[in-house]
Amino acid sequence: MPPGSDVPDRVRDVLALARRDRRAATRALGALSLDEQVAVVCQAPAARRAELLELVPHPEQVIPALPEAELVFAVKAIGRADSAWLLAHATDDQVRACVDLDAWRGFAPSPDAIGEWIATFAEADDDTLLRATEALDPELLMLWMHDRVEVHTRTEDPGWQPPVGGQTIDGVNYLVSLRANEDFEVMTRLLALLFEGDQARYFRLVQAVQWEHPSDNEEHALRWRTGRLADLGFPTWEESMAIYAHPRREEIEKLPESAPRVDEWHLPVFVPELPTAADAELSLFRAATALDDDGRRRFFYAFLALANQVAVADKLPLGDAESIPRAIDKAARIASAGLDHLADRHARPAVDVLRRVPVVRLFRVGAHLDRPEGAS
Repeated sequence: MPPGSDVPDRVRDVLALARRDRRAATRALGALSLDEQVAVVCQAPAARRAELLELVPHPEQVIPALPEAELVFAVKAIGRADSAWLLAHATDDQVRACVDLDAWRGFAPSPDAIGEWIATFAEADDDTLLRATEALDPELLMLWMHDRVEVHTRTEDPGWQPPVGGQTIDGVNYLVSLRANEDFEVMTRLLALLFEGDQARYFRLVQAVQWEHPSDNEEHALRWRTGRLADLGFPTWEESMAIYAHPRREEIEKLPESAPRVDEWHLPVFVPELPTAADAELSLFRAATALDDDGRRRFFYAFLALANQVAVADKLPLGDAESIPRAIDKAARIASAGLDHLADRHARPAVDVLRRVPVVRLFRVGAHLDRPEGAS
């Protein structure tokens, strides 16, 4: 939901109707198109989304249509035990996004967070556990296992004894838990399913714990995640930090003829509209009101690209529902300050500046208004 927005009336009406007559609420939702049902779910508070998804006539159609990050927000807000059933209907891309957005700490995957998501998949059913873990990068599973267990392989030595506390699935490899938690039970359940149905994958994981170095797997996992986040509009941290670079003098003293065209991309969050209106609080959105339809659409994507850069540069947790609204708010405030400054400096209407200056440059100008021009 956009920052500061209230719960839309139609969401409130459906929730109120459900308290009186659940069948009527289901009929009301069923009368909406798939896109409209997705909008109702995404505009509801994250903790109420499961309630709405239980009401839609075909959750198996609505859940895969949710933007990836919105599903992450819902699962976390509802609680993993109560929301595992949602993941039974999730697409592979949504499953990967759950881990990409929520199971990393900085530039490294968190075995604890990976384990929490795998346990959530397991809460759904065996099919979901198998399908979801197959969708994840194998390097992440290897890192999770390496952090949780040791693997001891039976030798031909007649005096060889299984390790104390070791459990075996294949009679050759014994797993010894390194931590007193429930991961071991989930892990052995997953490995047993793999041994029964996909022995090549089973032995690949078991042998990786013994022979592969975690740092190599981290490097590969980071590379795959970086590419997927770029597809969702989140650039690398190094690229994102460019928004805080001091603008060159010429970027302040000269206005380009037009801003570069911004390509559209698949949005991982639901943003129905930005507050572009003549009475909007910030000048950036007031100026956008005066753009034509194509201009407003280009502005929409350019601004959201800026907000994503803010989120990455500020190292906001991408799996938290509050992070993108915070980034949108910061991007809007600082870019508006930059827009006001350039409009005053060049004695131009704000909309003319917005047509010509990339939004990211407006942000850089606004972020450095308290510093001397040309300073590094």
